[in-house]
Amino acid sequence: MTAVWIDTDLGFDDLAAVLTVAASPQWHIAGLSLVAGNAPLPVVIDNALRAAHFFGWGMPIHAGCDRPLVGELVTAQNILGADAMRSAGRSLPPHRAALAGSDAVEALAVHLRASAEPATVLALGPLTNLAVLLQREPQLAARIGSLLWMGGSAGPGNHTAAAEFNAAVDPESVQVVLDAGVPFRMVGLDACRQVRVHAGDAAALRAVGTERAAVLGDLLEGYVRIASPDGSLPMALYDPVAAAVLAAPQSVRFEPAHLVMELVGRHTRGMTVVERRVPRRATANAEVATVLDEAAVRAVVLGALASA
Repeated sequence: MTAVWIDTDLGFDDLAAVLTVAASPQWHIAGLSLVAGNAPLPVVIDNALRAAHFFGWGMPIHAGCDRPLVGELVTAQNILGADAMRSAGRSLPPHRAALAGSDAVEALAVHLRASAEPATVLALGPLTNLAVLLQREPQLAARIGSLLWMGGSAGPGNHTAAAEFNAAVDPESVQVVLDAGVPFRMVGLDACRQVRVHAGDAAALRAVGTERAAVLGDLLEGYVRIASPDGSLPMALYDPVAAAVLAAPQSVRFEPAHLVMELVGRHTRGMTVVERRVPRRATANAEVATVLDEAAVRAVVLGALASA
């Protein structure tokens, strides 16, 4: 098994992504670092520790940055609910696992230093923890073999017309990571929107008959209802699509590109500017997900939730 470190602002789709990786026989989750994003850091910590107890996770969980590099924290609680886990009924039980430590940046640094090979990092939220790490110890960029990020967009945004949420929360952090030269793979909104989940998927989860599947079914239905209050419309699947790159790599195709963050635009701050005309117009500094196999991604994600 290959180790992966997951950096997350743990809401429901983050939870589904972690479960997708946990169900994969190819991967071992070495640790979780938490970051403010979907919700303030105390809420993210609560979600992670409740999930760890409920699903029996054994990896260490570390609390990280509670605000972006620049400006005030903006959350998605207006869409996802106060706990970033909108539900049609049941929620994670209140029992909590223990937090391993409050310095996620140092914990990730220790992991990178100890890794026999350059490490894989799956990032599911704002990149603040990664940026602070690389500002503190820039030499550790060489210890990251692959940074796979669910964030950004090669098309329209969702937080604004131009910016995807994870990028918009802390665009400076994304630029710090890009400037560090880390091998960077972006799974953006335009890719994730090719994969959809439905209210029927939530019903199928509940039909599994286990307590975990029942809770996940209600959380999935709450997530689907973001697209329509009655659940009649499908909802795009975000963070688990990036997890599927690890669990089912044949389901996602990437192309080289040059990425840069828009940091000052009045209407475009947080936009990921994607130049695909490489090497003619620019040198590639990233790979960007382009085409996905929706059936394959749905199968690996929903299968993981059913077996959690």
